[in-house]
Amino acid sequence: MNKIKPSPEQVTMYLERWDSLDNYVLQESSLRKLFTKTYPHNVDMDDVLIKVCSLNDFYSTNIFSPFTVAKHIVNLDIDQRLSSFDLTLVNDIAVVKVNGLKTINFYSFATKYCSHHFPEAYPIYDSFVEKMIMYFKQLDKFFKFRKDDLKHYPTYHEVLMQFSRFYGLENFTLKQIDKYLWQAGKDYFPKQY
Repeated sequence: MNKIKPSPEQVTMYLERWDSLDNYVLQESSLRKLFTKTYPHNVDMDDVLIKVCSLNDFYSTNIFSPFTVAKHIVNLDIDQRLSSFDLTLVNDIAVVKVNGLKTINFYSFATKYCSHHFPEAYPIYDSFVEKMIMYFKQLDKFFKFRKDDLKHYPTYHEVLMQFSRFYGLENFTLKQIDKYLWQAGKDYFPKQY
């Protein structure tokens, strides 16, 4: 499939497609309700655990120990940092010691966790988004960074801001850019099974 350069028209087309996909729209609205209305805080283990489990189920994030991840989030006492849009919080949430032995980086999950509290401030990292970003970096050199830099959340955020500026997408929110990149990434770089 020919990869069409990012443009307002491309983003709009993918946003319209997104809005026609009932499963994604309903999944997102139920998570929005869960994260922003039902359980907006992250101090009670029950509240955090249900959010971790819901994200894990809807997004297939492979959190094999949701209790451990939820406990980690509660122990970090994240609410102040989350609401002040502290981008370094994502990497702090991501790194979890499982079974007291092995440290695992649940980076994609952590971006989703923060994004569902404040979707306009915390864009989601996903392998499809990464492939799109790297493809257009190589093609147009819109910003200088390495692939590994995308796993440092403040840098990832800046890369998306530069991507948006370079392609004239400033009228779209980071959440809208995310929806575009994810869908286009699925189209352009389908997973091989």
